[in-house]
Amino acid sequence: MRLKRFLVLCFHLLLIIVAMCFLLLFLVIPLFVVFFNAFSQGISIYAGNITRKETIESILLTLKILLIVLPLNTVFGIACAWYITRYTFRGKKLLLTFLDLPFTVSPVVAGTIFVLLFSVNGLLGEIVEKWNFQIIFAFPGMVLATLFVTFPFVARELIPIMEEQGQEMEEAGRMLGASTWQILLKITLPNIRWALFYGMVLCSARCVGEFGAVSVVSGHIRGKTITVPLEVEILYNEYNLIGAFCVASLLCIIGIISLIFRKWIEKRDPLHLYMKTYKYGD
Repeated sequence: MRLKRFLVLCFHLLLIIVAMCFLLLFLVIPLFVVFFNAFSQGISIYAGNITRKETIESILLTLKILLIVLPLNTVFGIACAWYITRYTFRGKKLLLTFLDLPFTVSPVVAGTIFVLLFSVNGLLGEIVEKWNFQIIFAFPGMVLATLFVTFPFVARELIPIMEEQGQEMEEAGRMLGASTWQILLKITLPNIRWALFYGMVLCSARCVGEFGAVSVVSGHIRGKTITVPLEVEILYNEYNLIGAFCVASLLCIIGIISLIFRKWIEKRDPLHLYMKTYKYGD
């Protein structure tokens, strides 16, 4: 019996060591390399690379895309979760399947689809050209590509929470004479606020760090269609490694901040992660 316990303990320790080595090799060391190279020539060089005109333009463009995509995804996520959890209709499973489509399709493929649709020789190219409205290799195409790869995040966080909570409180409010907007603002949203914040954090992180889909539709036009991830690629291809590491450190900082927010939200709402995992398992 003691031998069995000893073997189990050894096995658990082995798993912990393997997990720690994996995290060290694929997470800690790469982060250390990025920040070490970014600050290797001093803070003044780092600040100079961060405040370059091209870098500032890429940061502003990324923020502009985020300020458009995040509110749209938030509204869509709330509406989609409300419709799926509060109504029964034909095609509900099909809608849930399409909701997961960006998780299964490569971002590069998603960007290529938009090119095939809205480019000059695309299926809708004549209509776009007729209205003199450029989508591909312009800002609208980058917004569309980012919307596609990020739209499931908010909805997928809200659906399991709203299913678990049920409709009892909303029905009670409706019986007391509350309107639909009053129910939404005073009952539904306060009950799902932490899941909503969680989804918004995930959506923001993916929006800022998206590379594949945006790279395909951007055209890589300096000063017009270059986001922060694309700026890292350009600097690396130009053999400006220090500059690439400096800009990449910004993405690392955003990722770390996103993780901190996620942990903070999980502490404020510890049942959120359990309920989400439970419902996804269904």
